[in-house]
Amino acid sequence: MAHQKLELTWIGKDQRPRLEPRILLEDPARSYHAKQRVTDQDIFDNRLIKGDNLLALKALEAEFAGKVKCVFIDPPYNTGSAFTHYDDGLEHSIWLGLMRDRLEIIRRLLADDGSLWITIDDNEAHYLKVLCDEVFGRSNFVANVVWQKKYSKQNDAKWLSISHDHVLVYARNKNLWKPNSIERSDDQLKGYKNLDNDPRGPWQSVVYTCAKTRAERPNLFYGIRHPRTNELIFPSETRVWGYDEKRHAEHVRDGLIWWGKNQEKDKPRLKSFLSKVGTGLVPDTLWLREDSGDNQDAKREMLGLNPVDVFPTPKPERLMAKVLEIATNPGDLVLDSFAGSGTTGAVAHKMGRRWIMVELGEHCHTHIVPRLQKVIDGHDPGGVTQATGWQGSGGFRYYTLAPTLLATDRWGNLVINPAYDAAMLSAAMCKLEGFAYAPSEALWWQHGHSSERDFIYVTTQTLSAEQLDALAEEVGAERSLLVCCGAYRGVTAAQAAQRWPQLTIKKIPKMVKDRCEWGHDDYSLNVANLPMAASKPGAAPAQDDLFGEDRT
Repeated sequence: MAHQKLELTWIGKDQRPRLEPRILLEDPARSYHAKQRVTDQDIFDNRLIKGDNLLALKALEAEFAGKVKCVFIDPPYNTGSAFTHYDDGLEHSIWLGLMRDRLEIIRRLLADDGSLWITIDDNEAHYLKVLCDEVFGRSNFVANVVWQKKYSKQNDAKWLSISHDHVLVYARNKNLWKPNSIERSDDQLKGYKNLDNDPRGPWQSVVYTCAKTRAERPNLFYGIRHPRTNELIFPSETRVWGYDEKRHAEHVRDGLIWWGKNQEKDKPRLKSFLSKVGTGLVPDTLWLREDSGDNQDAKREMLGLNPVDVFPTPKPERLMAKVLEIATNPGDLVLDSFAGSGTTGAVAHKMGRRWIMVELGEHCHTHIVPRLQKVIDGHDPGGVTQATGWQGSGGFRYYTLAPTLLATDRWGNLVINPAYDAAMLSAAMCKLEGFAYAPSEALWWQHGHSSERDFIYVTTQTLSAEQLDALAEEVGAERSLLVCCGAYRGVTAAQAAQRWPQLTIKKIPKMVKDRCEWGHDDYSLNVANLPMAASKPGAAPAQDDLFGEDRT
């Protein structure tokens, strides 16, 4: 019993991919930037990555671990529906494994004061909640926001008409994460007026009673003299005044009691000044379409961007803007590894946040890139453009994942992929060995560094003892160098360690061949592409039975 724990289990939970940390290759032809800088705050180093999002997250980890302020993801909902742009029909256990592997890297990417926001429907929301509890810790669960995604009722619904989706919110460290206030809307500010020309500015009146009975709080049951009738006004027995007599006297002294413009009210009210409460509100967990947008808003935005090929499952820009308003400040880094139609990047760009998006599908080219180009050029009038005052600027860099570092030759041996040139190989080895890739212009053997005195040198050559002697002399006794080479000759490994203590010599690809899964390019696990197992006597039960459902 001491070793048991509460956890969500599924088929294949113990199977974890050994991911290859790929390098990212920029394609300058697809990168896009404004023709001129508009302000000093323009952001040009945003990243759009086309490729498998699990490999992309792994590729980002070395550089961005602990640096992302907000992650927003809108993963496939596992509904079994067939979308043009998504393979959304993932079998339940595989879906959980797919999400677990991504969430674990996302957690490492988040800053200590960062947060994760996941949109999901009822089909997987509650399993996902338990999974996130396991990855992030239950103590870091912030809220389950209910977002009204539809206005019209579905009278053809078989059971209930679904009007909402969930937005699960987790903090990397709830003790450090603090949400920003939401600015009050014009409708919310309408109640603040200045009916008596109070020099303290606009105010609204609030009730003077509280939800306590006379028996519970006898000191809050007393008479207040009405200024017009001079009679004593008492609260009800079941709802007494909210303040004791001493505090009430202070309110009278400070001119905070309101009986109406003509003193016509039968009970006092308390003046609450906008200057004191501020224009911001604590975010709540019920997000209605009026201020957070809905699916129809999102589709109208898509029609304005691409009326020929409308992305079927977008999120509205106002929903994304609300998330970023709560979770980030200008200049913060936002990540979306299920980019879809690119709403996260578009809104983050308009709001002055840095962003990284990852998308595998071809709509990365057909939808996201054109959308971002319009945002950068100031030609996207929809969404939150007007609310943010966006006029265009900035840019992004377009990346793809490099091919696998090690390929299999015709004899079945792992060899360095011939697609890699010297620079790509150096960058890949730096990432694998935990070095920052930073080739020195002055010193030919410095391809990267892990500290001010620890460096890496990568070559496919076979190095002789003489060459290693010369290299050791250049490095000197005060620095250390990891030498990754095709081979070396003239000395044994033990002799090399004794002769050149400042050098650590390893052979490639031997030094990395057991590190990870080489040549695995697709972790999307689309069930439709998996081979069907032949049915055998005594075979595993149907999927529903595997989850313990009792069929009678």
